[in-house]
Amino acid sequence: MKCALVTGGSRGIGRAICVKLASMGYHVLVNYQSNDAEANKTLDLIRSCGGDGELLKFDVSDAEAVSNVLTSFVTSHPESCIEILVNNAGIRRDNLLFWMTHDEWHKVLDISVDGFFYVTQSLLKNMLANKFGRIINIVSLSGLKGMPGQVNYSASKGAIISATKALAQEVGRKNVTVNAVAPGYVETDMTADLDEKSLKNMIPLRRFCQPEEVASLVGFLASKEASYITGEVISINGGLYT
Repeated sequence: MKCALVTGGSRGIGRAICVKLASMGYHVLVNYQSNDAEANKTLDLIRSCGGDGELLKFDVSDAEAVSNVLTSFVTSHPESCIEILVNNAGIRRDNLLFWMTHDEWHKVLDISVDGFFYVTQSLLKNMLANKFGRIINIVSLSGLKGMPGQVNYSASKGAIISATKALAQEVGRKNVTVNAVAPGYVETDMTADLDEKSLKNMIPLRRFCQPEEVASLVGFLASKEASYITGEVISINGGLYT
């Protein structure tokens, strides 16, 4: 059974990615931290499109929890292989640096950066042993150009962009590719507090991205057609930043 793990898969971009990978024939492991109802909605959507999957509840920033859950899954599913990893989990805690609290700084970096490290390291050994893997990191326009009020978020996504490029060089010889997808403004719960009407006027395509559009790009990077693409950061921002 070929599996794909999507962190932060219960809503928004993560949910759309789960559904896309399920449509490609993967048994989708939907990671989430706390919202059982939304996670079950994602699982229902996966099944409604003819796919299947299961829920893996853990905090990606908790090294012990990551190790326990993933080790338990691998041990209890010896016939399965997690060959796709989408590191999507992330949060915003926007504030000007002058006013930013230690919690706002650390929480954002813990989930994005530590989460990437803990989850990827846990799955990498088997990918290398099987000589196949696709690691796709969801980053952001904020990590490419920086955004005022998002020093913490920009720092976290910038770190993952650099890690993507470095890891791609470490594992390429084992047929494991590592890429990043950098969305601009995407219409999700995470951007619900933004002024979409004024922001979309800055975007050449004059609209926010849909989660399914990001998911389609992730699906391509997970496919055999993208087997010679690695170490790349691909923007999907409607022309807002090139």
